[in-house]
Amino acid sequence: MATFATSDQLLVIIDQAARQTDGESVRIAKDVLSAGAAAKLCLPEGPEEFARALDRRGSRRPVVIGDGRALVRAVTLLHRQRELAGCALSVVPVGDTALAESLGVPGGAVAAARAVLDGAERRLDLLVDDSDGVVLGALGIPPAPGRAVAARPVPIASGRPWYRSLVRTLASRPARLPAVPSPCAARLRVEVDGRTVVDLDQPVETVSVTPGTDGVASVEVRPLSVGAEATPLLASGRSVTVTGADFRYRADAAVSGPVRRRTWRVAEGAWGLVLPADR
Repeated sequence: MATFATSDQLLVIIDQAARQTDGESVRIAKDVLSAGAAAKLCLPEGPEEFARALDRRGSRRPVVIGDGRALVRAVTLLHRQRELAGCALSVVPVGDTALAESLGVPGGAVAAARAVLDGAERRLDLLVDDSDGVVLGALGIPPAPGRAVAARPVPIASGRPWYRSLVRTLASRPARLPAVPSPCAARLRVEVDGRTVVDLDQPVETVSVTPGTDGVASVEVRPLSVGAEATPLLASGRSVTVTGADFRYRADAAVSGPVRRRTWRVAEGAWGLVLPADR
């Protein structure tokens, strides 16, 4: 694992939602990072400015201060620009910290900022779907009930056409739809590496897919139980295809769909996240 000296130049992108949600944690993180490294601060007002700042990072190491959606946005941008392989991301989670913490990032602003300065890059697997969407932490079908944020209109400024196209894509997919309660059962065909784990004739309660660190994803299918709890069906593989009638899914912090078919493939060691050196 590569380690970083505190003299590194950093590009600190402070997500707009983080500034609005917890300004005190943002201030603390800025102070720690600025005291330990040459940090250039960027306060984007929306997804297009976020994308522009990341694109113009130069040799600076990008640090995202924000929630799980901000982290997914950064990884998505780098993935679609095919720049993930040469870029180690750091994150100081502010707001919803669940995704970052599940990946090993400390939850507190001070501890997370210290990890940015003193940590080590760890290469992590990524799930990439057939629409070029990414999943960092977990995928759930149907989406579990919970709080979701509705998408906001994004003004498209003049400039390079690929920026406008990319921003429209990120603003619309994955769609941040209101969370829908899981129905009592869904009829889905789940295939892992071409092998059918469950077919349409067997109703299921949930399907979960989690990327690992060794090039395979873990898949758990819970069949609909009547009376005693049914034994989960477990599988692992590099490719997961789900087919069904207009299903939605939760990928990290966003709900997407409905779709009738979606395939996710594991991209082994596709992205780097700076974590505490002892992780």
